[in-house]
Amino acid sequence: MIKKISFAEINEIAKKMSEIVKENTVIALIGELGTGKTSFTKTFAKGLGVTENLKSPTFNYCLEYRSGRMPLYHFDMYRLSSAEEIYEIGYEDCINNGGISLIEWADIIESELPKEYIEIKFYHLDEENRNISIEVKNNEKLEKEVLEYVGFSY
Repeated sequence: MIKKISFAEINEIAKKMSEIVKENTVIALIGELGTGKTSFTKTFAKGLGVTENLKSPTFNYCLEYRSGRMPLYHFDMYRLSSAEEIYEIGYEDCINNGGISLIEWADIIESELPKEYIEIKFYHLDEENRNISIEVKNNEKLEKEVLEYVGFSY
């Protein structure tokens, strides 16, 4: 299901999601430029307790933040030519290292995502609203818990 929500509501979902995630959670963010992926990530990081100023990792592929309650690995796959390139940037070390991995442009590496992950799709609607969908892949019980906690129940 896709829901129309405001940026304020997206920020609230990001904050609440930062409260419920556990170690080694992967969150796949998918959407065109300007749909809210980085904004979501910044709010999520703040909710996780990250004190550093979050920067876009477009030219680094991954930036690591350790000031929160868990390490945060912020990936940006926009410039990758193929999904397999992620292994050259330490992807496996990050997703299995006790932290949270937020992956912008995750559709580019879909074939390399773990079996279970949270997928959030952003769709441009207008200047103040976006359509989004949230799904936990391969774990219906966790999906129900996450959606209820963040106020996005179907």
